[in-house]
Amino acid sequence: MPGLPAAASLPRLAAGSSPRLAARLAAPVAGWTAEADVVVVGSGIAGLTAALELRTRVPRVLLVTKTVLASGSTVWAQGGVAAALDPADSPAAHLADTLTAGAGLCDPRAVEVLVTEGPARVRELVAGGTRFDLDLAGSLALTREGGHHADRIVHAGGDATGAEISRALVAQLEAVRADPGIEVIEHALVLDVLTAAPGPDGRPGPACGVTLHVIGAGTRDGVGAALGRAVVLATGGIGQVFRSSTNPAQATGDGIAAALRAGATVGDVEFVQFHPTVLWLGSGVRGQLTLVSEAVRGEGALLLDTDGVRFMPAVHPMAELAPRDIVAHAMVRQMAATGSDHVLLDARHLGADFLRARFPTIYERLLDHGIDLTADLVPVAPAQHYHSGGVVTDLSGRSSLRGLYAAGEVACTGVHGANRLASNSLVEGLVFAHRAARDIATRVAAGDLPRRDPVERPGPDALVAAAARSRIQAAASAGPGVIRSEEGLLRAAERLGAVRTDAHHAVGIVAAPQPGEWETTNVHQVATVLTQAALARTESRGGHFRSDHPAPDEAWRLRLAATLAPDGTLEIVPTPLV
Repeated sequence: MPGLPAAASLPRLAAGSSPRLAARLAAPVAGWTAEADVVVVGSGIAGLTAALELRTRVPRVLLVTKTVLASGSTVWAQGGVAAALDPADSPAAHLADTLTAGAGLCDPRAVEVLVTEGPARVRELVAGGTRFDLDLAGSLALTREGGHHADRIVHAGGDATGAEISRALVAQLEAVRADPGIEVIEHALVLDVLTAAPGPDGRPGPACGVTLHVIGAGTRDGVGAALGRAVVLATGGIGQVFRSSTNPAQATGDGIAAALRAGATVGDVEFVQFHPTVLWLGSGVRGQLTLVSEAVRGEGALLLDTDGVRFMPAVHPMAELAPRDIVAHAMVRQMAATGSDHVLLDARHLGADFLRARFPTIYERLLDHGIDLTADLVPVAPAQHYHSGGVVTDLSGRSSLRGLYAAGEVACTGVHGANRLASNSLVEGLVFAHRAARDIATRVAAGDLPRRDPVERPGPDALVAAAARSRIQAAASAGPGVIRSEEGLLRAAERLGAVRTDAHHAVGIVAAPQPGEWETTNVHQVATVLTQAALARTESRGGHFRSDHPAPDEAWRLRLAATLAPDGTLEIVPTPLV
């Protein structure tokens, strides 16, 4: 890609301040073992797609999910799936819009894969039973969202696209659940990626399974080990790193943290997408918040400040349909100018009948809070929504750690760059989970992924008390939040560094190896990496905005890749994209 700096001129990062992170969680010894050819972790669109594709291609697949099959983050997706399905549209136009939203950090090869293979994957969803909304002619109804210059978003149930896709994929899996070639373990929290003996350089060896804790009864409860030739991480996002998010409660960054501890590279971690229009219910509200889909603005809703002034036309030519980072930042600035902690979404002019038919889920959820979308201005403010970074993969879903794959939000494929284009997440999960499954099947058949025995990684283990989570979330929200600065990030790093990570050994701290502590440890590790990456990137780009460096800098048109050194030191290295 033109404009990238030579390796010798890459930005230098400050030395001597990197934290150390443990290479494993504190947990009991595995009391049982399961074996499969491939272990898939997660049951959103990426995990279900990978498991269904692998079932017919390898002898045995084990699908592990944190709660139940239908509980992945996909269920919450309101907007839709982006694909160039209209004859008047094209993959090239979809590619151009994606590159623009990604603010110069997309991998064009990955985006080309997405836009060229996406339409076929969507048609496969239809063939598999997904009931997308149709137009009067009986064709797929196509709409538009922020950053798109064409109608290319397919949706279901108006604003329940993720729920319908999840229903259809779960139904496909349930239909073959009695097949001896596939097993599903529900209510299972994955703790660590297991690795084989390290190589001569001291780095961890190939992935060969996972440890997991199953909440249940029978022979497979408590902590066990699921061994496989390959592991596919499809664990979703990091929403619970922040005080408020549109993500479900189980989005605690488990996959990123486990991959990092195992020795894999993670990248673009600093690029967090804060959705502009999340229902504002007061500053004290915590947990998963109600999303008001970008599709509402796609249909013509307007943003007003608390004086009733429409402000987006003065900010961007696409006004309310500008890329999400631009809208979110503009909202924060307008809130500061008016002394308010929210702005207002106005959809009243679209008509009551249309709004109830097009957005039935949003309409009902807002009514639960006493707000009528057809008659009221909706108070909204940005909240964490999506993570553009994750486990760095190639075009086949392979991570830097042999045998470990990632797909969906947990992965960093290069598609999103600094900012995800609306409705590109579901199609990314489809396309790259499909590619990962095909690649694994080919390698298993060729004997390229042999079974290996796990070994214990050296060094201390980690356990953070569940009671510390609110303190961690406060640091992440105040530091690497919507608008960042060196001062705020250093303060967040200091606060995160003061959290006890050896709670199971600390006198007087009430903590034991159990789900709340394991999830909080993952939240702490992800928050630590996020803060360090945001501190390192001294520019503003996409989902990363530094008030002390408000402009993009061509020297930073690169990826920050993070790994753990053999002694656990977090290493962040500027890396050219291609």
